[in-house]
Amino acid sequence: MSKKLNKEELSSLRKKLTEFNQAKVKLADALLHQEQLKGFINQLKEVFVSEEQKLLEKYGKDARINLETGEVTKQEPTLKVSKDA
Repeated sequence: MSKKLNKEELSSLRKKLTEFNQAKVKLADALLHQEQLKGFINQLKEVFVSEEQKLLEKYGKDARINLETGEVTKQEPTLKVSKDA
């Protein structure tokens, strides 16, 4: 003889399964979105590096650019102090 769940038990179980499946779909969507964002960030990084290289070629390898003002200055040479002194 087989037994059956009552309507409330079956409804509750189905609801939990639906919630579980929805959560899995949301997680998959979030992971896909994360991968898309990683790709976008990598593209932005490549564009930034390319632009930076163009500016370094134009203004010199020792150029420092103030991103707030656009002012280009040269990096001050650093003095090396000998330990023997």
